[in-house]
Amino acid sequence: MKSAVETLSPTRAKLTVEVPFEELKPSLDAAYQKIAKQINVPGFRRGKVPPQVIDRQVGRGVVLDEAINEMLPKAYVEALTENNLTPLAQPDIEVTKFEDNEALEFTAEVDVKPEIELPAYDALAASVEDLAVSDEDVTEQVDALRERFGTLIDVERAAQDGDFVVIDLVATNDGEVVDGAEIAGFSYKVGSGGMIEGLDAALVGAGVDEEKTFTTQLVAGDLVGQDVEVKVKVTQVQEQELPELDDDFAQEASEFDTLEELREDVRERLTRGKRLEQAAAARDAVLETLLEQVEIPLPEAMVTEELNARRANLEQQLQMSGVTLEKYLEDESQTLEEFEADLERRVRDAVAAQFILDEIADKEEMGVDQGELTQHMIRRAQQSGQDPQEFVNHMFEHNHVPDMVQEIRRGKALQLLVEGAEVKDESGNVVELKNLRGDGSIGEDEPEAPEAELEESADEAPEDAEETTEA
Repeated sequence: MKSAVETLSPTRAKLTVEVPFEELKPSLDAAYQKIAKQINVPGFRRGKVPPQVIDRQVGRGVVLDEAINEMLPKAYVEALTENNLTPLAQPDIEVTKFEDNEALEFTAEVDVKPEIELPAYDALAASVEDLAVSDEDVTEQVDALRERFGTLIDVERAAQDGDFVVIDLVATNDGEVVDGAEIAGFSYKVGSGGMIEGLDAALVGAGVDEEKTFTTQLVAGDLVGQDVEVKVKVTQVQEQELPELDDDFAQEASEFDTLEELREDVRERLTRGKRLEQAAAARDAVLETLLEQVEIPLPEAMVTEELNARRANLEQQLQMSGVTLEKYLEDESQTLEEFEADLERRVRDAVAAQFILDEIADKEEMGVDQGELTQHMIRRAQQSGQDPQEFVNHMFEHNHVPDMVQEIRRGKALQLLVEGAEVKDESGNVVELKNLRGDGSIGEDEPEAPEAELEESADEAPEDAEETTEA
């Protein structure tokens, strides 16, 4: 077999492959055997029909087509190997020349992994924001804990912002009750904004047994975006009474004896969380620094596919959350054009990051053992809320194991980058990454960064590329 490659672009190649007819013979024999088992010919047992009889019964052309279909994938893979090409998608194959007893010639156009000239990556420098936990942060967390231990007391007054009310609500369209838009005895905190637009404004000032009517638009169901009339009736108004912030509260709400000990514990937990956020920012900053030093051509088909996948993911999450795209963009202070531009930038950065991490993993000859693969799949199963064994079975049955292996290798490559980098905060302090544990505490002689977090982020852009899909 002979093959030649033509570079159509940095990410697309055209293979021209010529296969002598003699090399087609094993596939031709297999085609005869397969067809012999499928036809009935008087005088011959099934599967024992001679080739010349098959030629008369079904035609030589049918046999040749079967042989070519069996041989083409093997010849294509062999040609890829001969020319050191890594495909990124299914090829467009065309048989350009073939006649019986003569050589077969075909072409295959396919997106391929681009060649990347890696810059030095053993001493990258990056900076991140300072780690800071303010008194306000601590107070906010303590107040949230305090609310959990609050009690609700009925009050004989109109509802105010922050009160809890029990309501009956029904939405109608042209006088007909909207399917799924009728509730009774529902407890709601005024001002939380967790239901439909206009509800909070209607509830403020409403007393027990008082009804309010307002017009709004539904965010889910068949009438999304259409005006509906909503009638809400308040049946109960309750004020939340919070416990005193003192040592007694600390003892009731925690294992600590004093309020000061509780505050210090809250501060420490917030600090640990901030450390993990800072470590993630450091990881992203290091990868972004490397990406800025290299130009990586990207296959447009791959970028488009990822864009479509993330748009679909966003739409699904918004629908599940009962939020329209318009509301989401309003909350994000973005126009649709700005959102699309930002999403495309993130996707391009994410795809480029995959390529460069794959290249580093190849250069460093990073492997994956069975234990690493098992742990990675179990972790992925836990993250998605699936049964680990079912998840593992699904990965094997659908041939996703190579994808899992590649994720682990990218995680290792990213960890290597972080290990060799110098990361400082805005104040010039070196960020502690070497002994950072998975819970955000600082230990001794620990891996430089939580490997799980590095692996989870190896496919992301320097900034969290999935952020745009979170409603």
